[in-house]
Amino acid sequence: MTTTVLSVASEAYPLVKTGGLADVVGALPAALAAHGVQVTTLIPGFPAVARAIDGAEAVHHWPDLLGAQAWLRRGEVDGHPLLVLDAPEFFMREGPLYTDIGGKDWPDNWRRFAALGRAAADLASGAVPGFRFDILHAHDWQAAMGPAYLRLAPTGTDIARSVMTVHNIAFQGAFDASIFFELGLPHGSFSLDGVEYYGQVGFLKGGLESADAITTVSPTYAQEIHGPDFGMGLDGLIRSRVGRVHGIVNGIDPAVWNPANDAALAQRFTADTLDTRIANKRAVEAAFDLEPGEGPIFTVVSRLTWQKGMDVLAWVLDDLVATGARLALLGSGDAGLERAFRDAAVRHPGRIGVRIGYDEALSHLLQGGADAILIPSRFEPCGLTQLYGLAYGCVPVVARTGGLADTVIDANEAALSAGVATGIQFAGVSTESLKRALHRTTTLYADAQAWRMMQLNGMAADFSWDHSGLRYADLYRSLLGD
Repeated sequence: MTTTVLSVASEAYPLVKTGGLADVVGALPAALAAHGVQVTTLIPGFPAVARAIDGAEAVHHWPDLLGAQAWLRRGEVDGHPLLVLDAPEFFMREGPLYTDIGGKDWPDNWRRFAALGRAAADLASGAVPGFRFDILHAHDWQAAMGPAYLRLAPTGTDIARSVMTVHNIAFQGAFDASIFFELGLPHGSFSLDGVEYYGQVGFLKGGLESADAITTVSPTYAQEIHGPDFGMGLDGLIRSRVGRVHGIVNGIDPAVWNPANDAALAQRFTADTLDTRIANKRAVEAAFDLEPGEGPIFTVVSRLTWQKGMDVLAWVLDDLVATGARLALLGSGDAGLERAFRDAAVRHPGRIGVRIGYDEALSHLLQGGADAILIPSRFEPCGLTQLYGLAYGCVPVVARTGGLADTVIDANEAALSAGVATGIQFAGVSTESLKRALHRTTTLYADAQAWRMMQLNGMAADFSWDHSGLRYADLYRSLLGD
């Protein structure tokens, strides 16, 4: 029997993307289809989404959905069912998804994403004619009101079970208590076992409290959020639901991330033709105005934020150059960090190249042409860039945390001797620990045999969705059997 799942998120690749969340949501339908699960994805009708489904039929109408008219439009993406919440007043805004062009959160974000949750709960409780789902699967705070509405204020009687996935518990969707009375929830739900969170309305908190199961995107992160260092104020709730918390590592979509058929590369390659990868290195040098050379190129493809350890990296750039290495950085974020990396590029012309912004095709070229990818995150629920690096022979250099610790095998003496190393891990995000990691990396790079072994080990690793998809399918069926 097919299990039907409504997957709800604020973004999904290839329709709309700001980060790894979109990649995961976009990959889940195909990953789960192989395990007897049909996933229908529900996302907001942002401009790019509306353009992609132009002309799609409206299958439901809400005259008043949290204060605005909304339509449900049906389409498909990559052959899988798609539902779009078409609420122009909420979502038809050009520019960033969650902020204005100045980077300030939209003041009605609470209303926009409560509407997404309300629509999801209507669909998952049988209140929308023609739709029935076994499971409501919500991703991050923007979708977290779905499980909350489903438990606290369902509009139908055929109520699905629910799963809440935390991609990053630091982003919680906490809003002033004054909005509570506009959410359409029972008065008693502004409480410890409802949506109340330190005197505010907590969207993620409500989803975590309400869901039948909680997943995080790696086993190590699932353990880390049980404590105050990584739980971000929600660790007590997580501990209280310990039997319902599961860590399932993210996968990557080999149809999108595969150096053998990636059109963004200057030269496609496989493990058997690894030497031809050098053409991509030359293309990276040209794209970032780096001096041609044989020394290693480190890359960074990241948000430039404190969480990602970019402040520490900015402090050690002179040391990186002193090792004989070069850096190609693609990212955006904190204005001070953007300035620090630009200044470093001016200070070290030909050795450091910086592109502020995001470019999907360029990110593929960097994975296929740089020698090592730097990920010095203070915490990292899963991370996808290290998985892309492994698949493309771009050796990950990572902090030992979350999904980074779960997916990269450190090149310590034992792992090198056993021939199983895939990258470099370091403990503690500090200037000294990162300097040591950089020196370890450049030393290993000089050992051509050891370096190639790590590249080939990474490319041979299976981080497709096959195993993770099965874990999700088993979780869904265990909920339906409860």
